[in-house]
Amino acid sequence: MLTAEGCRARRQRLWENLNPPPDADYLLLSDPIHLMYLANFWVDPISLGAGFPGYLLVRKDGHAKLLHDNRLPASVANSHVEDRRPIVWYDGQTPGRGPRQLACLADVNPTRGGLHIHDRPGDPYAATVINTLAKLRRQKDPDEIELLRRCMRATEAGQAWARSNIRPGMTELDVYGGVHAACVKTAGMPVIVYGDFVVSPGSERRGGSPTDRVIQAGDMFILDFSVVISGYRSDFTNSLVVGKDPNPGQQQLYDACMSAMASGETALRAGASCQSVYDAVCAGFAKYGMADQFPHHAGHGIGLTHPEAPFIVCRSTETLLAGDVVTLEPGLYVTGVGGIRIEHNYLITPTGYERLSNHTIGLK
Repeated sequence: MLTAEGCRARRQRLWENLNPPPDADYLLLSDPIHLMYLANFWVDPISLGAGFPGYLLVRKDGHAKLLHDNRLPASVANSHVEDRRPIVWYDGQTPGRGPRQLACLADVNPTRGGLHIHDRPGDPYAATVINTLAKLRRQKDPDEIELLRRCMRATEAGQAWARSNIRPGMTELDVYGGVHAACVKTAGMPVIVYGDFVVSPGSERRGGSPTDRVIQAGDMFILDFSVVISGYRSDFTNSLVVGKDPNPGQQQLYDACMSAMASGETALRAGASCQSVYDAVCAGFAKYGMADQFPHHAGHGIGLTHPEAPFIVCRSTETLLAGDVVTLEPGLYVTGVGGIRIEHNYLITPTGYERLSNHTIGLK
């Protein structure tokens, strides 16, 4: 989980980077992403409390007060705040106090100053708060990196399960079920696993949710999935040829993608333009005469959302920062041959990168 020290430091940085009205003493924050980032407030979605609200009052000195629904799960006890107030809107014996959001907001009553800054769309200062937090979130703190590493280890376990167990005759849903179980076991807790678990015959099916489609010998199967722990998430990929050795066309797609990833890695460092990274990935494809067949982004940021800045795309105007966590994900999809995507996750450093994902990439 995130640390109390990290959460408080981020709250203080937020105020330092804002230009609030003179009479604004508090921030009122309600976006779940902001509450996790600033207070380690995470409502476990696999619980009764899924979708229930919380509100965070942040003073200029970093002090935080949490107001939350009384029916939230135990994960709420891990939040890092100086003050908390459970709001009893329904006790199971008497009628509720109306919509639970209003019940919580009715108890927002700062003892001093004005409450003028919010992160809710429609509030006058919302865009400033949201944009400031988005910029701060680019450069991950050590406690965030540690949580991302937990996501990576669980995802690696799911990828390893698939390599060892996928067989012709299984359905895409069978693969998802096995991968999910492996991720949960490694994480030691219920986790969300989402992404692409699909047979890809080529450009007509590049990804998607698993279905009851039966896997045939020789199919190319894309495993591009994320594991979510406390809101943070991984995102890395491998593609397998199921039940047969790769044919020459499939092997060529793999070799081209590996060339593109290796070329992209040479450009990863703080201060590099995202355009230069995209161009490097395309140069790796060009060695195989396939640069014009690469149809999507070369990578993107990952953290509390998916995707998030920076975006490694053609005509990008962004620059990599030390502390960014990004993906590289070259892919090719050729009808009659198959579809392949590979992907790693990287922490950007001043001189290069640290690769955070350590799964095996290979067609078999």
